[in-house]
Amino acid sequence: MRSAAAKPVGAVTRGTTNPNRLRRQDRWIAHALAPALRRAQAAPVAVDLGYGAAPWTAVELFERLRAVRVDVRMVGIEIEPERVALAQRVARPPALTFRRGGFEVPLDGGERPLLIRAANVLRQYDEDQVADAWARLCARLAPDGLLVEGTCDEIGRRQAWVALGPEGPRTLTLAAHLATLERPSELAERLPKALIHRNVPGERVHALLRDLDRAWAAAAPYADFGVRQRWLATTRSLASSWPLADTPSRHRLGELTLPWSAVAPR
Repeated sequence: MRSAAAKPVGAVTRGTTNPNRLRRQDRWIAHALAPALRRAQAAPVAVDLGYGAAPWTAVELFERLRAVRVDVRMVGIEIEPERVALAQRVARPPALTFRRGGFEVPLDGGERPLLIRAANVLRQYDEDQVADAWARLCARLAPDGLLVEGTCDEIGRRQAWVALGPEGPRTLTLAAHLATLERPSELAERLPKALIHRNVPGERVHALLRDLDRAWAAAAPYADFGVRQRWLATTRSLASSWPLADTPSRHRLGELTLPWSAVAPR
């Protein structure tokens, strides 16, 4: 068991948070993780790492995962002691708890979580720190666990995240509130730290956003039938040149997922 006196790994972040800010991530996680949640023999453990100045994101993710697996346990982890103390007001032990920690992900008895979600954490680090943080977190996962790391805007209308397994990165997902989306490349501002500085000519993610904008423009006539139909037409067009990793049922929610290999930095 980790010593209580051990110093957490990481640095204090700004901690900006709002209720329902990460609902798009929550929805995707509940869908993607559902098979592993259901087949877990013991009560699965999920971690909301760096939940911020208020514990809303941990509480909301807990509720959404509990709809899939009623005995899921959620641990909110923060490096700032005052944030941990504040979160105790909404704790529901043993199902929903909060503790101090960082990238070492301190859990009782060295438990390996089925999920680690780190939203808007690495955005505040340097790009060359991402690989080490990913490696630390992936090493803490259960064999069929998932790490979800990404960023979003202040009210959750623009989001992007990388999903990783114990072996490393698997997919990139872009998600948007379609009614307020002028063009898909607006999501560039919310790319995860591993990609945000790679949105330049010659990089795959730059080509993706360029092709998304072109397909979006070409699908403009579908706007007469609603923005969702325009997005569906955009993703159908994109699928002719990009290896999409999801289905139209997810596209209808304003999502788009691709294999990491399609967008990884060169």
